[in-house]
Amino acid sequence: MPNGPLSLPARLYLLSWDTTKRRIAGSTHLHHLVRAGALTELAQRGLLVDDDGIVTPVDPDSRTGDLVLDGLLELVAESRPRRWKPWVTCRARVTLDAVRAQLAAEGYLRAEKKRVLGIFPSVEYELDRVSAVEALRAEAREVLEGPVPVSEVGDREAALVALATAAELRTLATVKERKLHRARIDELSERSGAAAPALRKVVQEVRTAVVVAATTASATAATTAN
Repeated sequence: MPNGPLSLPARLYLLSWDTTKRRIAGSTHLHHLVRAGALTELAQRGLLVDDDGIVTPVDPDSRTGDLVLDGLLELVAESRPRRWKPWVTCRARVTLDAVRAQLAAEGYLRAEKKRVLGIFPSVEYELDRVSAVEALRAEAREVLEGPVPVSEVGDREAALVALATAAELRTLATVKERKLHRARIDELSERSGAAAPALRKVVQEVRTAVVVAATTASATAATTAN
C-alpha cells in the first residue's frame, strides 16, 4: 500500500485531488474534513478521549511522531475545553496548512511561492505523485463497494471512506454512488469506532459535523451562484 504510513488527515487531503483536472475538489470545506480526520485518528489511537462530551488529551505530553497529529494534540491541550463538533471547525486551517506542508516535504506535493497582487507572499501547491493518489482512491473505492466484508475493514480505512462520503467528496463517489452504498457507508462509520462504545459516539459526532460543514458550504455556493 503506497500510502500506508500516511495519517488519516493526509490521506483525506490527497483523496480530495481530482487527478484529471489537477485540482482540489470540495475546497470550501476541505479544512473541516482534514481536521475531522485528525480528530478521528487521535481518538482511534486513544490519545484523545471523550470526557462527558469534552475532547480531552489522555496525556498532554503524549506524541505520535506525526507533526500534524502532534500539532493538534498540543492545540487541544492548550485551548479551552470544547466538544467534538466545535473542534472540527475551530482553527481548522491550521491543520490543513500543516498537512500540506508535510505532504510537500514528503514529495506528494510541490510548493510554489507566489505573491498576491505582487505584494503578499502566498504558497500554492501542485500534485506531484498522481499515481499514489490514484492508488489511494482505488483502495478507498474497494472499501466503499466491497467485496471485503465491513467487519474485515481496518478502522482507519473505514473512517477514510465514512468521512470522505460525509463530506460529499466527489473524487471518491458521486451522489448516485453514495445513495447506492448508503447502508455500507453507515456500517463503515460504525466500524470506524468499533474499538469501544465511547469511540463509536466520537466518530459519529465528528462525522455529523463534517456533514453540516459540507451542507453549509453547498448552500453558500448555491446562494452565491444565484
